[in-house]
Amino acid sequence: MTTKSGEKYTTPQGFSAIRDGIKASSSEAPLVREAKPAWLRAVMPSGEGFNKVRDVVKAHRLVTVCEEAKCPNIGECWNAGTATLMLMGAVCTRACRFCAVDTGNPKGWLDAEEPLHVARTVELMNLRYVVLTSVNRDDLEDGGAGHYAACVRAIKASRPATAVEALTPDFQGSVAAVHQVLDSGLEVFAQNIETVLRLTHPVRDPRAGYQQTLSVLLEAKRYRPSVLTKSSLMLGLGETDEEIDQCLQDLRGAQVDLVTLGQYLRPTLHHLPVERYVTPAEFQRWRDRALALGFLECVSGPMVRSSYRAERALERNNAGLR
Repeated sequence: MTTKSGEKYTTPQGFSAIRDGIKASSSEAPLVREAKPAWLRAVMPSGEGFNKVRDVVKAHRLVTVCEEAKCPNIGECWNAGTATLMLMGAVCTRACRFCAVDTGNPKGWLDAEEPLHVARTVELMNLRYVVLTSVNRDDLEDGGAGHYAACVRAIKASRPATAVEALTPDFQGSVAAVHQVLDSGLEVFAQNIETVLRLTHPVRDPRAGYQQTLSVLLEAKRYRPSVLTKSSLMLGLGETDEEIDQCLQDLRGAQVDLVTLGQYLRPTLHHLPVERYVTPAEFQRWRDRALALGFLECVSGPMVRSSYRAERALERNNAGLR
C-alpha cells in the first residue's frame, strides 16, 4: 500500500520515517490550487544532451535530485553537463517546514559502497560539474562529513577534471566536520541559509540556526580561502525587503562568494503556505543589490534553485537569466 503524504512508513533499511517530512494534521484546511503567475511555468525538458543523460540514468538506474525533486530546470542543467546527486539516503533527521524530504532516524545506516557508486554515476553521465547534496544526518557522529569527503575523493580519482560542489548539512556547527569536507579537494562549499533571521524558525528545523549557518560558511572560507563558498535564500515566505537586504549583508559578512535567490513553492498542504509570488523584476533588483554588496555572482529568478546552472556562476551572467 502506498504511503500518503504526512504518514509514517517503514523504510527498506528497517527504520520508520514520515512521508514528505511533516506529519499530517486533522486541523489542516484543504490545499487550494491557486493559479501561479505566468513566469513560473516550466519549460518541458528536451535537447540532445538531456536525452543522452536521461537514457544513461534510466539504463543504469541512477538516482539524481534533478528527477527526484522534479526540478523544473532539469533540461537546461543536463544539457550543460551538470547534475545534482543526493548522498546518505532519502530520510532526513530534521523536519524543516519548507522541505518535502522524508524525515526519520536512520540510526547510523550508511551505504559503504556509495562513494564508488557516485563516482561511477558521474563518469557514466559524463558530468563536467556535479553538485553533491544530502539529507541532514544528526544520527552520525560527524554528521556525514567523512562520507561527503569520501565521495568527493572518489569522483576526483575517477574524473579529476570534474568540478565538485558540496551542498552540505550544517554538521551542527562542527569545525572538524567542515574541515574534513574542505580537505577532500572540492571546488565549491555550499550551505543554505534558506530564509531571513526572523523566519528561521518556524521555516527551518529547531536544530538549524541562522547564526550557525553563517558560522559554518565563515569557517569554510577562513580554513580554505581558495574554495568558493555559496548560500541560497528562498523568497515569498513573508520576509520584508529590509530583512532580505540584512540577510545578504550577513552572508557577505561571512565572506560568502556566491548566492542564489529563488521563489518558495509549497510542496504539500502540510508545509508552509506561499505568502506571495516575487516578480522577475524584483529578483533582478536583488541580484543588482547582491552584486553591489560584493558577491562574485547572484543567480536570481523565480525558478532558480540552489544548484541551478551551478557551473556558470563565475561567468557573471546570472546563469543566462534575462
